[in-house]
Amino acid sequence: MKISRDWATPVTMGVFAIMSVTGILMFFHASTGLNKFAHEWLGWLMIAGVLAHAAANWPGFKRYFLSSTIGRTILAASAVTLALTFVSVPGGKREPQPQAMAMKAVAHAPIASVAALTGKPLAQILADLKQAGIALSGGDASIESAIGENRELQAKAMSVLFAKS
Repeated sequence: MKISRDWATPVTMGVFAIMSVTGILMFFHASTGLNKFAHEWLGWLMIAGVLAHAAANWPGFKRYFLSSTIGRTILAASAVTLALTFVSVPGGKREPQPQAMAMKAVAHAPIASVAALTGKPLAQILADLKQAGIALSGGDASIESAIGENRELQAKAMSVLFAKS
């Protein structure tokens, strides 16, 4: 297949729109459904689209490196910014978010203790979790002991635990 502006530019534009919307939703912790999955995996399509777009427009692309002071400045600033993203900031450890701390505490606690928070009997919680594919051995077991630190499964467990009966 020949690289052509006819498809390389629309692919780049379409994937840019998807990446922008899903990225904004993730930034504001408002992503749902397949947003994160699409953002992560369609990022590869964006890379391919941008490379195809650059190849289809090679003479113009080359000009930014050779004869455009503004183009070279922007590209250099982008390269420096990218390099800086790999630098560790001294003492830059961020405090965990309260929601994450609460989720971690619930995941580490014995499920019998968590039952009091949900207002449901322990037997119902164990049955609901088992039906959702999360089997706990008893009241002393924790969500984390059953599923590890998998955040997606922990979120699923929290949804099951705190769902309205």
